[in-house]
Formats: sequence, C-alpha cells, structure tokens
Amino acid sequence: MQNTHSLAIASLRESYRAGRETPARVVGRLLENFGAADPYNLWITRLAPPQVMAYVAALDPNAIQDKPLYGIPFVIKDNIDLAGVPTTAGCPAFAYTPSQSATVVQRLIDAGAIPLGKTNLDQFATGLVGVRSPYGACRNSINPDFISGGSSAGSAVAVALGLASFSLGTDTAGSGRVPAAFNNLIGLKPSNGRLSTRGVVPACRSLDCGSIFALTAEDAATVLDVAEGFDAADPYSRRLGNQTLVGMRIGVPRRDQLQFFGDADYERLFAVAVQHAESLGGSTVDIDFAPFLEAARLLYDGPWVAERYAAVGDFLEAHRDAMHPVTRQIIEGAKRFTAAAAFQGEYKLKELKRLSEAVWSQVDILLTPTAGTIYRLQEVDADPLRLNANLGYYTNFMNLFDLSGVAVPAGFRTDGMPFGVTLVGPRAAERALLEVAGRLQRACVATMGALDLALPARSAPTMRLKEGFVTMAVCGAHMDGLPLNHQLRERGGYLIEAARTAEHYRLFALPGGPPRRPGLIRVAADGLSIDLEVWALPTEHVGSFIAGIPAPLGIGKIELESGAWVTGFSCEGYAAEGATDISSYGGWRSYLKAASV
Repeated sequence: MQNTHSLAIASLRESYRAGRETPARVVGRLLENFGAADPYNLWITRLAPPQVMAYVAALDPNAIQDKPLYGIPFVIKDNIDLAGVPTTAGCPAFAYTPSQSATVVQRLIDAGAIPLGKTNLDQFATGLVGVRSPYGACRNSINPDFISGGSSAGSAVAVALGLASFSLGTDTAGSGRVPAAFNNLIGLKPSNGRLSTRGVVPACRSLDCGSIFALTAEDAATVLDVAEGFDAADPYSRRLGNQTLVGMRIGVPRRDQLQFFGDADYERLFAVAVQHAESLGGSTVDIDFAPFLEAARLLYDGPWVAERYAAVGDFLEAHRDAMHPVTRQIIEGAKRFTAAAAFQGEYKLKELKRLSEAVWSQVDILLTPTAGTIYRLQEVDADPLRLNANLGYYTNFMNLFDLSGVAVPAGFRTDGMPFGVTLVGPRAAERALLEVAGRLQRACVATMGALDLALPARSAPTMRLKEGFVTMAVCGAHMDGLPLNHQLRERGGYLIEAARTAEHYRLFALPGGPPRRPGLIRVAADGLSIDLEVWALPTEHVGSFIAGIPAPLGIGKIELESGAWVTGFSCEGYAAEGATDISSYGGWRSYLKAASV
C-alpha cells in the first residue's frame, strides 16, 4: 500500500515543470496503490477514479506557475466538507452530503490541489488515539500494532504512507500534532482563526482550528500560504499578520514537570532533541510549565467539554446508540456543567494565561515533547480514558492560550516507533516556527513518514510575479522567518524564490541593531555570489516599505546569478568602512548560524 515515489511538494512540482511527470500519471499510480483493501483503516470515503480524474482534467497545463499546488494530491479529515462527498465525522448516522466544499478545501482546489478522499478519525474529533471509530481503529503507519494518534488519524497515516502529499486535519486538543508525532510527520497547528472553519463539523467551536500534515516544514508552509485567509462568513475567522521571533531563547519545562509515563526512550530522545535545538543556535531556559499544565486540564475536566455537547448534543439525544461508547460517555458527561461553571472556568483560564505571560518574557519559543509516550492498540482498548488523557499532557493548553505550534519529527525509539517534539510560539508565529522546524527536522531525522525516502534539501517555493506586484530582493533581516520579514508579509508580500546574486557582490555585517542587518555592495573586482530571496510586493505598498529603510541601505537593481535584474536592497559603498566583511559565508543566514555557535 505504500508509495515509493516522493510526493514532497517542491519535488513533485519540479517533476511537472521538467515534464518527467504529469498529474494524471501521479494520481493514477496513487489510485492503483489504494487497492481494495484498507489494512490501516485510514479511509472513510475513497473518491472513485472518475471523480479524481475530473479534478485532474480541470487543470490548465499552462497554469503551473500560477497555481502553487498544481497537481498536488491531498486528503481530507472526514469532519471537513468536500462538495458532493458525504461528511460523516466518524458517525454514519450523522452523515450529510454538502453542496459546497469547506472554505479551506476550496482554496486548495482553486490552487490546483487534487482531493483523493476523506479519512478516518476519532468520532466527532473527540480523542487523541485514532481508535474511536465505527470504521475501525486507525493503525500506525510504521507499526500497525500501535495507535496512529488522533483525532486526525487517517489524515496523518495517508501522508506517512506516501498516499498524499499533504492532508487536512483539525486540532482542538492536539489532534493535528499527536498523529504527526506518531507517524514521523510535520503537523502544523495554526493560530485559531487563521484557517477558516466554515464547512467543518465543530468539536469545541471557540477553540477549533484546521491543521496541516506534511512531509516537510516547507511543504506545510506552502499549503498554509494557500489555505489561510480571512473568511467573513466564519465568525471565528481573524485577520492575522505574522509574528516574528526576536531570538532563539528556547523554553523547556523543568525536569520535575516533564512526564514520559515510564517511557525511557522518549525521555532520552527529548534530551537529544534539546541538544539539536541548541546546535541550531538556540539557548535553552528552564521554565515553570505549571500554568500550561493546569490550563490543559481545563479542556476536558472543565466546562469546555460542554462545547462538544453544544455541537452534537441534539444528535446524541436522538441517536445514542449511533455513537461510539467512549465518545458518548465523554460528551454526555458535559451535561453536569452549569452556565455558572462556564464563567468560572473562563475566570480560571484568564488567571492561568496571565501567569503564563511571565514565561514569554523569558523565551521566544517553547520546546516540549508532542506526547510523553505511545501506546499499543490493546493498551488503549483496556484503558481508553486515562491513556488518552496522558497523550494530551503537552497539547491541551495550546488553543486555550491562543498559541501556534508545529509538531516536528525528532527521532525513533529502539523499537522503531517515532518520537516528536512541538515548537510552540505566540499567536501568529507559524511561519517563524516553520523555519525553525525545517532545520530541526533535518537535524533529528533523515526520512519522511513511514517511507524509506530521504528528506529533500531545504528549498523555498518558486512562484510567479502576479499583476500589480513588483519584485523586492532581500538578503538580511527581511528574509523568511527573520525579524523584519513581517514588513513584507503584512503588506501582502509573498515569496517568489530563493536565489543568488551574480558574482559581483560583497556582503557586510553593519554595525547597530537590533535587529542586525547586512549590507550588499556591488564591487568591480573580487565579488562573490550571495544568497538572497526574491519577494513580490504590491505596488501600492512599495512607498511605505521604502520609507522605513534606514541609511546606508537603499533600493536599487540587483543582478542575479541567472543574469536577470530585480529590484532589491543595496547598500552605499561607504558603509563598508567600519563594517565586517562576511562575504565568505555566502549569505546572511549562514553568517548568523556561524555567529551563534
């Protein structure tokens, strides 16, 4: 059932551009790999080949540059609507067939992505185990004796097995992170409201958010660029900028607050992951994790569980026997909470959130295990509630505190089962976290998902310059994930490509800051090729962007290695005096990495 061809987005797009592959051939192979059997219980609805090929046929072969997900296959958690396909939320009696796709699904299809089907989940997205489903317990992609993690179980397993390039899940309590950790994947939990939840069956509507499973952090960023966006028809949708990380101070829970539930391998692997994070230029700080842990307990032990009853309580009362018994037990238990309890819970949450703010004054990122251990299917069957609660130890607080996070593969136990960590950042810090996640993933593991395929080299997506935009080449603090990148993104800018200059430039570390800045100077002799990024910026915002550029920096024409000329940052020649020549590093990122060691 595994696919042996890489479906990493950048690799697949390059194959399409070079003519080595076509969407029809790629999707055709995947449909053959599906077969009739489903040994992992990952599917609820597989689209028939004519349904899938209709999406392929709708692609314009000349539109690959305009559609960042052209021909990219994906799957959808079955609590998210795909037009014309039943949505079950893991409960056949609940099923309905929507006439429109969820906002986030339609955005992906409009960008060229090809839906292949709907995937299994813990019923009504209630669980972190992936076994609470009448469609069968979803099995782990690496060892089917173990749980897949949930509730976005099938979404993770499909990507890990190479049956889709990426998938959509949801994440209220960790459903988009725990399955990622258990299947050696990137799991992006964006800030609440960044992805529209219109067309998503709610679990806890005030906390729900969409999530993205991908083989690499770069793929997750590519999907996020397409999927995000304000949706006026979704009352929980928000307009969010991009929060930068000032530095790499990494908060780690105190040793006495870490919990591995007797799993010595996970404990060892977390210590190694911390070392890898430090090797990337981070400095670790022990933090008091108590407010986060106490908030995590509110999600199921407090009145927020009543939101699950608000979402499906009427259905439960009319169809008690249609619900999985564990799911029914959890949701029915919510009836004990009063309106007064809901307010009291909100007061407690505000208190804990204020206490947690002390941590963010000390650190830029939190680093935790994604889960403290992993369980076999029969272990969860024997003790479903307690073991599920254990899996939420490091995840349940995140949406309550309005944070963003990325689950990152971080190694394997001696028995081959995956371990993962989560990078946690403030609201709207997804892109900065993904930049760190890409480096950490490659420091910790060499393969993707359950596949014996090497991680590709880090790359930035290549996009076309849209009408009404101009190019803006940047070589320092405005690059993706660095402190001033928000000045581009907040103006509607997007990354076109990573590139290099022609061999006519020197790069200097200028005095001053923060933030630290380089100066790119064209020289008549002894020049080198320097790394940069080419961004697109809306024409109407160019003036306000340029107005904030301090001397000796300015805007001029930069010659690329390809011979093309683009508008971008340049520096007055006099600035070389008193500055440090860092040209030998080849670029600002390489210099920053070396300077942090």
